Amino acid sequence: MERLRQDDPARIGEFVSLARLDADGSRGVPERRYLARSADGGHTVLACLPPSGVDPARWAAEAQQAARLTQPGFWPVGRLGGTPAFPWYSSPYRPALPLPAVLAAHGGPLPEPLVRTLGGTLAEALASAHVLGIVHGGVCPAGVLLTACGPLLGCFGATRANPVAGTSPTPESGLETGCLAPELAAGGPADRAGDVYALGAVLAYAATGHTVPERQEIPGGLRDIVTACRSRDPEGRPEPARVLAELLPGAAYGALTGATEPVSLPGRVVEALSRQSAEVLATALPTQGR
Repeated sequence: MERLRQDDPARIGEFVSLARLDADGSRGVPERRYLARSADGGHTVLACLPPSGVDPARWAAEAQQAARLTQPGFWPVGRLGGTPAFPWYSSPYRPALPLPAVLAAHGGPLPEPLVRTLGGTLAEALASAHVLGIVHGGVCPAGVLLTACGPLLGCFGATRANPVAGTSPTPESGLETGCLAPELAAGGPADRAGDVYALGAVLAYAATGHTVPERQEIPGGLRDIVTACRSRDPEGRPEPARVLAELLPGAAYGALTGATEPVSLPGRVVEALSRQSAEVLATALPTQGR
């Protein structure tokens, strides 16, 4: 939880803003995300808005598509609202940390076993979407929200809502340039191969703290699969199912994204999730005049 700034909205639809999810100055966050509560205090949600400088209609269209997803492993979109100029969506609150906050809480890159679990779960989610012809188009560290039961993919369609026309995206777009496949950065459409490239960047980030590390920085056990995912040749990138098999040999397909039991997380990360939950429960609605 981060304190609201003067330029943050006091209300999002019928919800009262409590705090920002992302730390001030966070890079590569393609949505504005707020913890908010209904005026009667009965419902707490994560409410999301498009970033400044982005076509709100494009962003709203991606939110509408995300709301229709039923595949496990994706952050759910519960409600859509707002106006064409000020769209928003909300999801029921659960304690969750964006991947950059996970690394900050842990104090650096994550241990390899956890990187494998995170990567395998994300790969399984992408595989379930790709088989239905659904391209996520927004895989990035900030789009990975870690809960006690594992990661969920948010920021659906960020690269489609923030089209890149052959130039580097502006800081206002919120896109993490290290997650953009070369063909996408050159103006090509978001596709399954681009999702895999971005998955490789997320794995690299979790293991090293950088989306574009030097090869020798990547732990030896992850080096080959991360390098393959980040191949400049789209045809040379593995399918998500192969990424899952490489990261978690023998894992039963479908058992990761649908997990309801807590996963093993470092103590500091568990503490951060617990602290967020406690702070949300303890936060009172702002008094009139905010």
